[in-house]
Amino acid sequence: MAKRGGFPGGMMPGNMNNLMKQAQKMQKQMEEKQKELEEKVWEASAGGGAVKVCVSGKKEVTSIQLSKEVVDPDDIEMLQDLIVAATNEALRKMEEESSDIMNSITGGLNGLGGGFGGMF
Repeated sequence: MAKRGGFPGGMMPGNMNNLMKQAQKMQKQMEEKQKELEEKVWEASAGGGAVKVCVSGKKEVTSIQLSKEVVDPDDIEMLQDLIVAATNEALRKMEEESSDIMNSITGGLNGLGGGFGGMF
């Protein structure tokens, strides 16, 4: 005999309200952390510190520092490679920390939809 009435899956109205409140709280925390992360800067270097690159949480390069020794007109390709390597490492650090922070808020639900995924 089938059950009549109630909510699908046995979800009670109070549980649904609590779930919605938790989701709203999580969304607010994520928005606050995202703003904090956008203002933060990550630094990485390559070539033993000869090239340093800083990136923001907005995925923008904010500065590049080169030591005089690494600027060799006869080896431009090495300098280009070092800049790329330092930039990629700084972006990787930023992405990793951003992901870790968002996962700590969502308990690993980031990317399951519901408006929580795709923020980074």
